[in-house]
Amino acid sequence: MARMDSAAEARAKSRSLAPLRALGPFLRPYTTLVVGAGLALIVTAGLSLTLPIAVRRVIDGFFAESLPQMDLYFAAAIGIAGLLALGTALRFYLVTRLGERVIADIRRAIYDRVIGMSPAFYERIMTGEVLSRLTTDTTLVLSVIGSSVSVALRNVLMLVGGLVLLFITSAKLTLLVLVGVPLVVFPILTLGRKLRALSRASQDRIAESSAQASEALQAAQTIQANTHERISRDAFGRLTEDAFSTAKKRILTRAVMTAIVIFLVFTSIVAVLWIGARDVRAETMSPGALVQFVIYAVLVAGAVGSLSEIWGELQRAAGATERMVELIQAEDPIVVTDTPKALPNPVKGRIGFSNVTFHYPARPEIAALDLVSFDVKPGQTVALVGPSGAGKSTVFQLLLRFFDPMSGEITLDGVQLRDLALTDLRSQFASVPQEPVIFATSALENIRFGRPDATDDEVREAARAADAHRFIEKLPDGYDTFVGERGVMLSGGQKQRVALARAILRDAPVLLLDEATSALDAESERAVQQAVETLSEGRTTLIIAHRLATVKRADRIIVFEEGRIVADGNHDTLVAQDGLYARLARLQFTDGAA
Repeated sequence: MARMDSAAEARAKSRSLAPLRALGPFLRPYTTLVVGAGLALIVTAGLSLTLPIAVRRVIDGFFAESLPQMDLYFAAAIGIAGLLALGTALRFYLVTRLGERVIADIRRAIYDRVIGMSPAFYERIMTGEVLSRLTTDTTLVLSVIGSSVSVALRNVLMLVGGLVLLFITSAKLTLLVLVGVPLVVFPILTLGRKLRALSRASQDRIAESSAQASEALQAAQTIQANTHERISRDAFGRLTEDAFSTAKKRILTRAVMTAIVIFLVFTSIVAVLWIGARDVRAETMSPGALVQFVIYAVLVAGAVGSLSEIWGELQRAAGATERMVELIQAEDPIVVTDTPKALPNPVKGRIGFSNVTFHYPARPEIAALDLVSFDVKPGQTVALVGPSGAGKSTVFQLLLRFFDPMSGEITLDGVQLRDLALTDLRSQFASVPQEPVIFATSALENIRFGRPDATDDEVREAARAADAHRFIEKLPDGYDTFVGERGVMLSGGQKQRVALARAILRDAPVLLLDEATSALDAESERAVQQAVETLSEGRTTLIIAHRLATVKRADRIIVFEEGRIVADGNHDTLVAQDGLYARLARLQFTDGAA
C-alpha cells in the first residue's frame, strides 16, 4: 500500500502529459487507422484554411470581376465545403473507430492482468477500485483517443497554418496579435497544472465511492439484516459529496481558465480589427484582406480557446492513463519461474510441508503458520482440525499458491511449488471452499465450471454424486435455470452441493474440502459424505472441518492451534491423548448426545 501511496504522490506532482505515451503500444497495431485519420485531419484543416482566401477574392473582386468569374468563386467555395464535409466525416469515422478499438484492447489487457493476480495483490487494492479503473478511467481515455486528440491536432494545424497565413496577409497586424499570446498562454499553463491535480483527485474520489458501493451491494442482505442501511447510505453519501466537491473545484478552475482565455483572445482580435479598419480607411490594406485577416484571426483564436479546453481533458486522461498503467504493469507478489519444472505423470498427490512459516501481508505481526511440517501420502485422507484462526485454511491457500511462505518448503510429488507453472499446479487440485462461489449463469454451467469441456451427461453424473441432481431437476428450467447473482436463488446447502459437484467433475488428483458439508442438513450431509468417500478413493484428500463427526473416518487427523501442529494421529489415538482434540470431541459428542 505504501508503494501505491508514493505513486499517487508522484502523480500529484507531475505536470506533463507524459503518461499518455503509455498508449503508444496500444495504438501501434493500428497504424493504418492512425495514418488515415492523420491524412484526413491534414486535408480538412487545409481546406478550412483556404476558405478565407476565397472570401477575400469575392470581396475584393465584387465589382472588378466579371459575373462568370464571380460564379466560379462561389462554386469553388461550395466544392471546398463539400470536400471539407467528406473529410470531416472520414476523420470522425476513423478516429472514433480507433478509439473504440484501442479502449477495447486496454480493457482486455487490464482484465487479463488483474484476473490472474493472487489474493495478496487484492489485500492492497479493493475490487471496486479496479472496476473504476476498468470502466470510468477507460471511458475518459476513450473520449481523448476518439475525440480530444483529433480535435487538438486539428486545432494545432489551424493555429500554425492560421498564423502563417496571418503573416502573409498582414505582418504588421500579426505581430500585434502575437503580443497578446503570452497573456493567453500564462493562464493555460498556470491553471492547467492545478486542473490536472484536481482531475486526478476527482478520479480517486470516484474510485473510492465505487469501491464502497461494490462492497456494500455485495453484502446487501447483511446490511439489511443488521439495519445498517442508514449508516451505509451516509457513508456512501459522504464519499459522493467528496467526489462532487472535488469535481466542483475542477469545473470552476476549468471555467475560470476558459473565461480568461476567451476574453484575452477576443480582446486582442477587437484591438487588431480596430487598427486594421484604420489601415483600410488609409487605403494601405484592401477590405478583402482585412476580412481574410479577421477570419484567420478568429480561426486562430478559436483554436487557442479550444486547445485550452482540450488541455484539461488531456490532463484528466493523463491521470486516468496512469491509473490504468498501474494495473497493467502491477507486479504480482507471486513470482512465477521462467523455467518451470514438470510434475510426474501421472500425479500421485504426495504433499509435503517442511518448516513452513507464513504471515498474511495485512497481519505481518501474527504468524498464521509457524514452522509447520507434515507429509501426506498419495491417496491418503487427512483432516485438519482446530479452533478458528488456527491456520487450517492457510494450508489450502499456500497449496494453491495464492500466497508464498516466508520460509520453508512446500512440495507436490517432491517438486517445490515455486518451481511449477501456476496452471500446472492448480490443475492438480479440486477445491470446495467454505463459502462456495456461484456465478450468475445456469446451474449446468456452474457445475461445468470445474471442467469446461465436460459433456452435459458428465455434469449430471457429478450432480448426482454430490446429491444435487434432485433439487436442480425441480428448478423452473432444471439444469438450465439461471441461479442469479452469487446464486441468490439457491440455499446455502444447495450452493455447497453445486460447488461439490463442480469439484467432483474436475476429477483432480488432490481434493481440498473446506467445511464442505457445514450448510447441509443431516440427510444431505450423509449423502454427500458417501459421495466424498467415493471421490476420495485413489486420490489425496485434505478436509477442514469443525464438526468432528465428519472427520472420524479420516486416515489421519492433524490438529492445529495458533499456527502450530499440536497433535497428529487418528481419531481414537487423539481422543486417548486427552489433548485439544479430545476436549473438542467431548464438547461436540456430549452436546450431540444431549
